[in-house]
Amino acid sequence: LLAMADLVRARANARLPPEVNRIIFVKNLPFKITAEEMYDIFGKYGAIRQIRMGNTPQTIGKAFVVYEDIYDAKNAVDHLSGFNVCGRYIIVLYHQPERMSKKAELKKKEANIAALKKKYQL
Repeated sequence: LLAMADLVRARANARLPPEVNRIIFVKNLPFKITAEEMYDIFGKYGAIRQIRMGNTPQTIGKAFVVYEDIYDAKNAVDHLSGFNVCGRYIIVLYHQPERMSKKAELKKKEANIAALKKKYQL
């Protein structure tokens, strides 16, 4: 009981890097992986709130895994990045929505520049 209290206290005092998040992004998954297999692999590191797997040609082989606890997500990223699943080495990253929005913003600006070039025949 005392060791558990020490663990909780250590967790409360631990400083996590800013990118650490309860949501992790997984790439390079086998296309035929099932939700049950995903829960088996990622559930070893803690309670999972949700798993969202890609189902379109652009998103298949990718997934978002949402953990209940940020420390469980950190543990999963630390241990599963490069893990071999059915002959494929998975890539496990923290979800960073601000980076995703920056990419979308950049694409929008590039499209705008292309439209202006076309308009003014440059």
